[in-house]
Amino acid sequence: MNIEALTHEAIGLLEQMVARPSVSRNEKEAADLLEHFMTGHHMLPLRIGHNLVCFSPLNRKGRPTLLLNAHIDTVKPAASWTRDPFRATREGDRIYGLGTNDDGASVVSLLQVFRILSHKEQPYNLIFVASCEEEVSGKNGIESVLPLLPQVDVALVGEPTGMRPAIAEKGLMVLDGTAHGKSGHAARNEGENAIYKALKDIEWFRNYRFEKTSPLLGDVKMSVTVINAGTQHNVVPDRCTFTVDVRSNENYSNEEIYRTVCAHTDSEIKARSFRLNSSHIDENHPLVARAKNLGLKPFGSPTLSDQALMHFPSLKIGPGDSSRSHTADEYITVTEIREAISLYMELLDGLEL
Repeated sequence: MNIEALTHEAIGLLEQMVARPSVSRNEKEAADLLEHFMTGHHMLPLRIGHNLVCFSPLNRKGRPTLLLNAHIDTVKPAASWTRDPFRATREGDRIYGLGTNDDGASVVSLLQVFRILSHKEQPYNLIFVASCEEEVSGKNGIESVLPLLPQVDVALVGEPTGMRPAIAEKGLMVLDGTAHGKSGHAARNEGENAIYKALKDIEWFRNYRFEKTSPLLGDVKMSVTVINAGTQHNVVPDRCTFTVDVRSNENYSNEEIYRTVCAHTDSEIKARSFRLNSSHIDENHPLVARAKNLGLKPFGSPTLSDQALMHFPSLKIGPGDSSRSHTADEYITVTEIREAISLYMELLDGLEL
């Protein structure tokens, strides 16, 4: 099949995906659709929950393994959509619909590329995984699949990057802080105001700078995003809780950042998870070198993906624009899908790992 035919088929599949709501943890219909498409095109997908895994029939022992991955789940539609988010709407070159940009275009483009490459002898073994629960970093997504795969040497993760290669991405850690005080009557000098105690730590989060910066990802970023305290106006609050969004660079693990936070704050600090660390791939890796030879400029991505759960080198690259993700009237263009299929083929066909 030529690029035009592959693009036309990919768009048809994408439009069907949009019509099957696949908000995280509710991806069954989208997984059913993809499974039906794959079996109808002589692939043999393995279903793991709502994840789909497919191996090239030409895989052989002794060769490195390349994983292609993109996710089928979406966020909930924003209230300000002006179109039906669950109906693909064509307007010129644009295709509107929830999940078109993040991450349906990558799913259908990589699946078409997998179909072609898996029937052409390559210097590597090839695996395709359409995964679920990416938007919530769920444990039933890619994390449940990876232990069941053979050793993976490198992954290509499809996410909307404008087909620019992201060779690093920031990690994520969410912290919950609790400042403890003592209740009392607000009219008298009683109690210890937990809000005032929390303010000192909140100010620390605002002003502290980690020493090591990254040329690709910049500084570690900490943002206090939620705060709750008090029961009524005349009671000194004895408890103030706050939430901190932490975006790590490759110079610090989430555990290291957590230890620093605990050493500098008086509030009780708990991390929801340490598992979503920053990820990066060496600029000299053969996959990155091939991308640069094609004129693509590597960059560092501030947004999180399933790369954070991959304990092997990975490169993030895909059609669309990250600024469209999670927004009302999300869209992808036909041109972007066509160019993605073509560029993925150039990047991967005959790649020596």
